Amino acid sequence: MIISGSADGLGLQAAQELIAGGHEVVLHARSEPRGREALGAAPGARGVVIGDLASIEATRELARQANQMGPYDAVIHNAGVGYRSPGRVETVDGLSQLFAVNVLAPYLLTALIEPPGRLIYLSSGMHQMGNPGLEDLQWQGRPWDGPQAYADSKLLDVVLAFAVARHWPRVLSNAVEPGWVATKMGGPDAPGDLSQGAATQVWLATSQAPEATVSGRCFHHLQPQATHPATADHCLQDDLLRRCAELSATRLPSAAAPARAVRPEPVLGEG
Repeated sequence: MIISGSADGLGLQAAQELIAGGHEVVLHARSEPRGREALGAAPGARGVVIGDLASIEATRELARQANQMGPYDAVIHNAGVGYRSPGRVETVDGLSQLFAVNVLAPYLLTALIEPPGRLIYLSSGMHQMGNPGLEDLQWQGRPWDGPQAYADSKLLDVVLAFAVARHWPRVLSNAVEPGWVATKMGGPDAPGDLSQGAATQVWLATSQAPEATVSGRCFHHLQPQATHPATADHCLQDDLLRRCAELSATRLPSAAAPARAVRPEPVLGEG
């Protein structure tokens, strides 16, 4: 397994649970100091890859590192940024940082990392408030609204997961709403339990239960969730893939086959 954004929060929690369950896990951090911290917090991890997902070039390098350590049974696209910044933050590529990290980076990693058996994309219940329009993805033509930009990005994460599920039928691709939990993004007052927030990612990455071996679904606490109606729009799915391909100069390969089948292993907490 490889988990983006696993130096802390939900990504680290999922990594620790997977390692405890006997799975090989590759961590990811945006810098070498953060990578050393991640390895210290998740003893038993196979290794760590380094790359700042706010940069297209660094994300490409991250994918190269990941492929050197692969292939993988599952890739968990956990990394993300929130909306607490007082204004629009622009990346080195001239993109909205929120869009670059939350949407474009998982797209690019999906396109560049050898296809696994399973893909898990982290969304949010806030995706239900997202605007599916793609006309101003970078928030250059409207006043910045952090919560709305975040909701939009989380909606597009579900759209991306469902688009990949449709285009790659031999790979299980799903989205997860982990709930409001006490991470750096969620804040210390979040009511949700961190371990419960990571449980669904672990389950989707490893379980052989029929409920987990599906594709094109969204889950919250191991239960399927209804999603914004736009997530089922094939035209929107393909438009998002096209826009991401244009921005990253990388197309999603067609009809990908997983690098290997997911092994039937016991799952932590599964009876």
